[in-house]
Amino acid sequence: MTSLRFREDGSFRVLQMADVQDGPDVLPDTIRLIREAIREADPDLVVFTGDQIRGYDPAYIDTFLRRRGEEPGARVRAVTEIEAKIRGIKRHPVIRKASDRVADRLTEAGKPVPAALLDPDTVTNAVAAAGADSTDVITTSEVGDSVEISPTPETVSTLVYSTQSGKASPAHETPATLDELMNETREKVRRTFSGFLGPVVEAGVPFAATYGNHDFQCGILADEQDDIYREYPGCLNPDDSLEPGTFALPVESSDGSGRVAMSVMMVNSGDYAGQPEENDAQYPAYVVNPRGLDLADADGYGTPTPKAIEWLGSVQTELGERNGDGKPVPAIAFQHIPPQEFYDCLKEVPAWTPNAVEGARTHAGRCYVLNHEVCRPGSRLGEAIGCADENVGEVDALREAGGYFALFCGHDHKNSFVGHVHDIDLGYAPTCGFECYGPKSRYRGIRLFEFHESNPAGYVTRMLTWGNLVGRYSSNELRVWFEDHCVTGAVSARNELRRPQVFAVVAGAMSLGFIAIIRSLIKAAR
Repeated sequence: MTSLRFREDGSFRVLQMADVQDGPDVLPDTIRLIREAIREADPDLVVFTGDQIRGYDPAYIDTFLRRRGEEPGARVRAVTEIEAKIRGIKRHPVIRKASDRVADRLTEAGKPVPAALLDPDTVTNAVAAAGADSTDVITTSEVGDSVEISPTPETVSTLVYSTQSGKASPAHETPATLDELMNETREKVRRTFSGFLGPVVEAGVPFAATYGNHDFQCGILADEQDDIYREYPGCLNPDDSLEPGTFALPVESSDGSGRVAMSVMMVNSGDYAGQPEENDAQYPAYVVNPRGLDLADADGYGTPTPKAIEWLGSVQTELGERNGDGKPVPAIAFQHIPPQEFYDCLKEVPAWTPNAVEGARTHAGRCYVLNHEVCRPGSRLGEAIGCADENVGEVDALREAGGYFALFCGHDHKNSFVGHVHDIDLGYAPTCGFECYGPKSRYRGIRLFEFHESNPAGYVTRMLTWGNLVGRYSSNELRVWFEDHCVTGAVSARNELRRPQVFAVVAGAMSLGFIAIIRSLIKAAR
């Protein structure tokens, strides 16, 4: 385990940056917010709590993954396709190898893939015997253990296109192999990292990152992203972690004794529930209305793995042994997706309550506001809590392990509350990015934690917002306005109407329209 240390005055400062969620060219406003927050806070550690990458960005259209385990670029959201057209981004035709196509056809037909097909020499000889090039599009038929390969007149092209349109890309686009496209995506991921990590590396601040539900969708999975993070100075993501994004960062006492006075726990909270094949039936609806399905199809968001839940307890045992007293150390956990207990920081209210938000999925059909009896001053609720449908007992595991005093998440870009329920603090940081949906510019920000080694659980936290650090408006306030008021369905429309300012504007517009109609009718009657 990599160790950090409290300062001589007993303090330790952490910045939580949630949902940067940007493409290869990170917006200047996001970079400026990160730089200003670091200048203001002088942190000892920066933690990124997932969705650093906007995996559904058109820049990644060739390698987009709806789910882990799918073919990169095979199933792209209609929204992404539209955004790509607006931005002038075109898909590359993809060259597929004959062996890959054979395996795919057999798998689609529900037939086993012969072992011989996995041998490149066997496939090459078979293709040559059939008079086809190794990259020809082919059909297959299985006879015993042999595979018959033949090019078809209807599909002599070597290119494979999006399953949505079924149409070839423009002829001027240069065909590329999937390996080439994946290499391009890796470089784009590096550009993204270099953008938002730039101010962190420049300031010489150590950082750690876990993962959300969009990071992997660019096509590069978390384990490889971990390797890319470690290319940057100050990265604390270990190469021997339980799993990518799940690891402990012990903070030693200021006296130099090596005693662990506190620990920061990074937890990979998963991405989506279910398996790709289980969600295939939902794909047509997903393409048409991905936001309405929370980008999660029918099974909702993911959860920490069982081994991660178990680790929350075992790592405390390890730290207790390291200290020599066997006691759990004070600890704060960071992850992306919140557990269901976050709803316990809210209270249910009638549907007409101003500023109430409707719950999502398992909490759908009910309206909520903050419960100020358990939430700290300055807390904000801007949208439903996007938790998993399943409660895997993470909060219970934290309590049983001992030592844990707080769990902070991202994921829900408009939320920035901190509540105390179940003997633990549950809190949010809102998005710190400007390329994704979120609250008004002045409320986007980065959460600062100030700990003291004498009582880490008595920490102080506050938001370092764009409004506090920079100004009221961003460089593209029109875009932010649409991101703040984006309506994607009936639920979001009702939530908007519960905002007093929005309701007043809509009511005023309707009144003016009604008056105009009455006047026109009176004139017509005369």
